[in-house]
Amino acid sequence: MAEVVDNFDWDNVGANSFGGNYTAEQRAEMEQMYGETLTTVQEEEVVKGIVVGITDRDVILNIGFKSDGLVPLSEFRDLTDLKVGDEVEVFIEDQEDQNGQLILSRKKAKIKQAWKAIYDALENDTVLEGVVKRRTKGGLIMDLDGVEAFLPGSQIDVKPIRDFDIYVGRRMEVKVVKINAAFDNVVVSHKVLIEKDLEKQREAILNNLEKGQILEGVIKNMTNFGVFIDLGGVDGLLHITDISWGRIAHPSEVLQLDQKLNIVVLDFDEAKKRISLGLKQLTPHPWDSLPQDLQPGSKVQGRIVNVADYGAFMEIVPGVEGLIHVSEMSWSQHLRNPQDFIKQGDVVEAQILTLDREDRKMSLGIKQLSEDPWTRGDFGSKYAVGTKHNGLVRNLTNFGLFVELEEGVDGLVHVSDLSWTKKVKHPSEVVKVGDRLDVVVLELDVNNRRLALGHKQLEENPWDTFQTVFTPGSVHKATITEKTDRGAVLELPYGIEGFAYPKSLAKEDGTQAENGETLDFRVIEFSKDDRRIVLSHSAAYNQQADEDSRNAKFAKKKPAGGAGAAASQGEGKLSDLKKPAAAEKSTLGDLDALSALRDKMMGNEREAGEQKLKTQADKKAPAKADEAPTAEEGGIFAAVAGAASAAFDKVKEVTGDAVEAASHSSIVERAKEVASDVVEAASHSGIVEKAKEVAGDVVDTVKNALSSDEKADDNAEEKKNA
Repeated sequence: MAEVVDNFDWDNVGANSFGGNYTAEQRAEMEQMYGETLTTVQEEEVVKGIVVGITDRDVILNIGFKSDGLVPLSEFRDLTDLKVGDEVEVFIEDQEDQNGQLILSRKKAKIKQAWKAIYDALENDTVLEGVVKRRTKGGLIMDLDGVEAFLPGSQIDVKPIRDFDIYVGRRMEVKVVKINAAFDNVVVSHKVLIEKDLEKQREAILNNLEKGQILEGVIKNMTNFGVFIDLGGVDGLLHITDISWGRIAHPSEVLQLDQKLNIVVLDFDEAKKRISLGLKQLTPHPWDSLPQDLQPGSKVQGRIVNVADYGAFMEIVPGVEGLIHVSEMSWSQHLRNPQDFIKQGDVVEAQILTLDREDRKMSLGIKQLSEDPWTRGDFGSKYAVGTKHNGLVRNLTNFGLFVELEEGVDGLVHVSDLSWTKKVKHPSEVVKVGDRLDVVVLELDVNNRRLALGHKQLEENPWDTFQTVFTPGSVHKATITEKTDRGAVLELPYGIEGFAYPKSLAKEDGTQAENGETLDFRVIEFSKDDRRIVLSHSAAYNQQADEDSRNAKFAKKKPAGGAGAAASQGEGKLSDLKKPAAAEKSTLGDLDALSALRDKMMGNEREAGEQKLKTQADKKAPAKADEAPTAEEGGIFAAVAGAASAAFDKVKEVTGDAVEAASHSSIVERAKEVASDVVEAASHSGIVEKAKEVAGDVVDTVKNALSSDEKADDNAEEKKNA
């Protein structure tokens, strides 16, 4: 057991401890010596360190600081022979972390040094070396000592690069062309290094370049309009039209990329450094070797190489083409699109029309290989006037439409020959292009190649029948389809149209008829030649009132017999007629009979016409000429063609007698007899229209005569009373 010293002087111990006996000078010298062994470091700077140890995870480095630093072993993967004592550069991240450890990084030191080298290279125009890491869109990504840089595809080489993958993993020398510090983006170029080497070679080529000179080159790029050829440091353009004497759609049809070939210099622009090259000029022109036996009229075969709006180009041999105009493709006068006949790539046969070897032009025709339909022997009989055909509607115009009956044979159907009943303003109201239409030949002019066709002529003219149905004075139901300031268009039965003036649209209650209303209309005017029917609604009810008033006036004063009656008649206009009252009654009765007879004739005629129109509508086919209805089938029809002239004479004779008898004597018995003769003559000859007119004149004449006689009696009676 140690002996304890009593009264030990602890204060004296501090003064005699380690270093306690140093003088001030000695202490300062010692501190200086100690300070020289330590290094003052700053964070985020690059310093050099010595490897003092290597573990499984870290590398221990001495940078002269109070403690050693640690660097992950993974950052030394590029140094496979790392050993203790090696000197490396490291980046100071932290002088002392939470564990009191100095944190270093070799990776960041390399990046910082690399950025410094990149900026120096851009400033001093020096060359850097890097490794291509991977391919990216539009170029390559390079590693410049830890900094990634972008190498555009256009800056890899002076010629276009089609496969970037062959450069991955290669070491390449590049120059820095752009730095974006904000995004740490670096753009480099390898092409500029090559261009410097080629500049001297380019100058030598351009100085010795001449027109007509034949050079060897390599195809470096290909476009739709031609190819670019590398002549050894300078590029020239070989236009697509100078590749081959024949027509090609794309240079790839005859050339390939990287292909070596001989070309001739066509032109050289020294100011713009542009070189135009030619390939076909190295071979003779095909026109010079064209066979001499090819003359106008010769038949040739070739391939369609181009189709335009005006025609097509046919290649007979490569470099020799002829134009087939669209008018020479078909005998048809109706010009169409050339693509309706031929397509690009078709092999066709044609005939040479013109041949100019000096100007190297040729015109061809296809239709000449077939017979002209207008010159065929049977053309006149096949398309004789009156023959019926079915054709294809090819074109519509304001004045009509063109129908193709066969290839090369077109005919015109005028707009007025489309319908008997409708007023067609434009052919599109009836047909459209591409429809098939039945037509009949109206006119044929072979010399001028004109064919007039008609469509409505396939049916019987319904206006012959309409004339018996829509007689003046007849009343029909009609619908107002269109109303304007000039009047109204009416839709009548059987699809026919009529017209009414504005003043004739007044209703009985004083209002005006409006569009869409269906009312009774009386026929005022009928014109078969003009196909025009004028009607009136106001006349439909006004005429009935006029007839009732006239009949009442005729029956108002009937003499009762005796002297007074005889005197009254004697003083009238027909004073020479001494008739008893019974005779007067008989006369008025016979007048009604004549009127009824006329109405019956017109009614039978109208019924027959309506029956005929209905039959035609049901059959939907034109009636035959030999199916004219008889009296037993439909009654008496108007205007039967071919009536005997004797019947006309008879009608004229009895008509004159009727008028004379009515105007001089007002003997109604004679008028009745004459009217009977008229009916008999009409029934034998079929001239009912004239008979109807005469019968109407008889009735009107008798009525006028009696009316005048009545007025004379009234005047005489007034004078007598006065």
